Amino acid sequence: MTARVLRGPAVTASRPWGAVPAADFGDIAASIHWTDAAYPWHVNDGAELFVVLDGQVLMQWRAHDRAPVEDTLLHAGDVWSGRDGVVHRAIPQGEARVLVVERREADVLVDGA
Repeated sequence: MTARVLRGPAVTASRPWGAVPAADFGDIAASIHWTDAAYPWHVNDGAELFVVLDGQVLMQWRAHDRAPVEDTLLHAGDVWSGRDGVVHRAIPQGEARVLVVERREADVLVDGA
């Protein structure tokens, strides 16, 4: 395949955080995720780019285990990025679709905030 068009707001999945691959950059993947449920606290092995395409997502993060939790409500078009080691989770407010660019198999789940 030489080119492809994905309509982000139209992406659906059979389960929360189900993904449709958007692009492959070797060990980096870009996927569009559909969700209506929170993603658990996790940390990435590498940086992450998170773009809200449709809906709203409450993003929560902390720099390390004992740091205070920060948060912001992301709307369609908003971008959040986190460095390697930032503990974070995403909580959609209803249905949401997001573009996530990260290293493959990057997520490591952690205990709550």
